[in-house]
Amino acid sequence: MNRRRCRRAPVLAAGLVLGLLFAEEVQAAPAEEDGVVRAEYEAYYDRLMSIEDQNGIADGGFLVVEDQIFALEPDEEDSILMVPAFDEQYNRLALFIVDGDGQILFRTEQLETNYCIKGQMRQPVQSIAAVSFQDLNRDGRTDIVLITSCVNESGVYAGETYKVGDVLFQNQTGNGFYRDYRISEKINRFGMNKSAESIAAFVRDGDSTEFLYTASTLQELQRNHFRIISEQCYLRTFGKLGKLQVTPGTYRIADYDIFMIYLVNEQGEIVSVLQPMGEYDNLYALKGVTCRDIDGDGLKDIVILARYSYEGEDGTLLIESDYRIYYQRTGGFVPDTEIRDMYRCSDEDTMEMLVEKARAYWGWQSTND
Repeated sequence: MNRRRCRRAPVLAAGLVLGLLFAEEVQAAPAEEDGVVRAEYEAYYDRLMSIEDQNGIADGGFLVVEDQIFALEPDEEDSILMVPAFDEQYNRLALFIVDGDGQILFRTEQLETNYCIKGQMRQPVQSIAAVSFQDLNRDGRTDIVLITSCVNESGVYAGETYKVGDVLFQNQTGNGFYRDYRISEKINRFGMNKSAESIAAFVRDGDSTEFLYTASTLQELQRNHFRIISEQCYLRTFGKLGKLQVTPGTYRIADYDIFMIYLVNEQGEIVSVLQPMGEYDNLYALKGVTCRDIDGDGLKDIVILARYSYEGEDGTLLIESDYRIYYQRTGGFVPDTEIRDMYRCSDEDTMEMLVEKARAYWGWQSTND
């Protein structure tokens, strides 16, 4: 699990005021010019809007996620419920807010998770990973934090699980919710979607990981409290890229450590950024970083071995060893997309064992440099 702090950016306050209001009559079809897709969306939307009460959700073609139905105010009698349901035809997620009599007060399918694949009706949503009810904009009303777990069916990262985060703010009248797409976009683009705690740290407290992806110098990283792991920090010469400092480190937000590696030139400028943590929640321990030629092209590549923690489906904390390989190319570094699919390391693997196996994949007969 992962995270830490920067300070509230002005765009957040503006975003909360200028949020995209989700009244039932204000809905948008997938951003696609294809008339077939648009017709499919209109038929799907009409079906969604025709549902009158909680009992009619299933009849409308939606599968209710029974174990994720929660009361927004659990201490109140006849509390309003949030009822999530997946459309069985397109796998799109809808949220229904219902009263104690089962009458639908509000509904929306305008969620970040329904737009993972742009211009397409069917989405890769698999399950709801987390739901949390908190007052995130400090207006005294309960807001909704929603995280879904998704797996793409095709493409380069087919089969890889990733999370999508979202926030719905309760409006001032108390009869609906709105979502600011800019906040949701930042949550997901900058990796703050792993837990409800990290989303709350960003939206409510103003902590942000954005600088990890936008900083141009090492000084800027350190100014924002990026902590360098000095014992694994090395100066190496990478062919035409020149002499670079391999700089691993972490940034803490909501008790989670985000792990990044930066390649910094002699002027302190960031030349390349590596994200070896992937979809794990938190860096548990960095076991090693090495710069060796892995694919036999005469150029130094980078191998990272670490232990990461993440939350299992039953809420337990799991710890797993994993590695990443980045190959040096003329313009920078590219991540390996083959070896790791063939060989998943264990806690017993050492860096030398990984280098041996990776080089064997490329036809090396020994690990001698």
